[in-house]
Amino acid sequence: MKDASGLPQSLLVLGGTSEIALATTRRLIARRARTVWLAGRPSPALEQAAESLRALGADVRTAAFDALDPASHEAALGKVFAEGDIDLVLLAFGVLGDQAHDERDPVRAVRVAGTNYTGAVSAGLVAGRALQTQGHGCLVVLSSVAGERARRDDFIYGSSKAGLDAFAQGLGDALHGTGAHVMVVRPGFVRKGGTAGRERIPFATTPEAVATAVELGLRRRSGIVWVPGVLRLVMSVLRHVPRAVYRRLPV
Repeated sequence: MKDASGLPQSLLVLGGTSEIALATTRRLIARRARTVWLAGRPSPALEQAAESLRALGADVRTAAFDALDPASHEAALGKVFAEGDIDLVLLAFGVLGDQAHDERDPVRAVRVAGTNYTGAVSAGLVAGRALQTQGHGCLVVLSSVAGERARRDDFIYGSSKAGLDAFAQGLGDALHGTGAHVMVVRPGFVRKGGTAGRERIPFATTPEAVATAVELGLRRRSGIVWVPGVLRLVMSVLRHVPRAVYRRLPV
């Protein structure tokens, strides 16, 4: 069960090698979270992530999970929930893709969409139903500001996040009053491994900043969290900019 501050004591992380997910998990362990499940494709990276969290004093277990295999989600997540209640499910898997290459290769583009959207729909529904059955718990969905309005440079990724964001909000409405809760997190561009050369993107953030915002959102039981917070105002303006003007903006 959550502690008196509203923070979770048990977590299930879908996308167990995600830098944002691991930063968030480290922060929650520092705030008394003790049981952590890292779900992802079996790999040395997943085991290394688990070991790094065990060193912080948490009971960390791994579970096999493949976002691109929705047929396996019911069984994979069911095994975790069968071990005991989960206070927080962090849906953190996703791929950025390579827009230039993906435009020329529809199969690759569909893989981006399948991971970021359809895989999340399946896992989100399974997790949401389990939380509803428990009568408590929060599903935190890592969306992106990219889903707010499509950009020429990343419209394949952005469109998949737009779908994910709409789905997560709808799932939150469906779970309202059941004891389960959905929180959508919309970061700007996140600086992390593999993003060298893109540091000058406006309103960029870090995994640690996202983790801090997630903690605050959990304490407040927020429905939507922007990281950084100023993006809420920025996007309220950009949403209404005419397309002919928007496509020329350096965003």
